[in-house]
Amino acid sequence: QVQLVESGGGLAQAGGSLRLSCAASGRTSSRYSMGWFRQAPGKEREFVARITWTGMTTYADSVKGRFTISRDNAKNTVYLQMNSLNPEDTAVYYCAADPSIVTTRSEYWGQGTQVTVSS
Repeated sequence: QVQLVESGGGLAQAGGSLRLSCAASGRTSSRYSMGWFRQAPGKEREFVARITWTGMTTYADSVKGRFTISRDNAKNTVYLQMNSLNPEDTAVYYCAADPSIVTTRSEYWGQGTQVTVSS
């Protein structure tokens, strides 16, 4: 089992920044691929960014150049630095983990943290 706890959401103005954190605990979590997903009201959950345990990253086109995912394996924590936020980034952000490639079908999820961007 892997437990994930997100933090760092909140309210930001357009053009502002927020940093999300996701602390993982449990068996072999440091070797898992981890990622961030988001779900806006009335929309399906979508991929935002992922990072392998070796540090390889992938981003959704909508956040490339604005968001940065990173991880600290010693702390079993993954981060999402979000810059140049816009109202379209408003959503509940979820952290996920997977022993393979993290996707929307992955088994382990956090409870989510709300990000609201005002114009």
